[in-house]
Amino acid sequence: MKVLGVDPGLTRCGIGVVEGVAGRPLTMRGAGVVRTPADADIAHRLVLIEQGMERWLDTHRPECVAVERVFSQHNVRTVMGTAQASAVAMLCAARHGLPVALHTPSEVKAAVTGSGRADKAQVGAMVTRLLRLDAPPKPADAADALALAICHIWRAPAINRLQQAHAAARRAAPASVPSPGPRRRTPQKGTR
Repeated sequence: MKVLGVDPGLTRCGIGVVEGVAGRPLTMRGAGVVRTPADADIAHRLVLIEQGMERWLDTHRPECVAVERVFSQHNVRTVMGTAQASAVAMLCAARHGLPVALHTPSEVKAAVTGSGRADKAQVGAMVTRLLRLDAPPKPADAADALALAICHIWRAPAINRLQQAHAAARRAAPASVPSPGPRRRTPQKGTR
């Protein structure tokens, strides 16, 4: 399985491509960032991210795109930019007919380091070790994107089994009959 991981951001959108299967050594196929100028118009910055994403998708031809799930932060401006960059990544993946998986930062950290509270240095060190690299990928956004791809490769089999079990349970469940809803009481004539 080849996964393109995306650590969304407006100024630096981390991208990492990892190939492999759960339980086997993984291989990095590429890592980097799509950069946009902080003083540019937001619409132009989103176009630059879209163009960068398209180049990575065309070059590496992944089977899936794993994107960091945007979570609430205190800085609304930051979370909005992150959400917009995330949406661009999902749009590009959908345009290519690729499935998109969303993973929270704590899921990624736990998958890669064993702790959902790991810091960036710990994530970078484990990505370096897991991918048998000489040095941690720079900048940290690229290492985070690789960690997303690793997380998805390791979690995908379990996620697929859960989805199949849910689908089988829905098919096996008897068709439910909609209830008519609550009965309304109407006063009878002559009573109060």
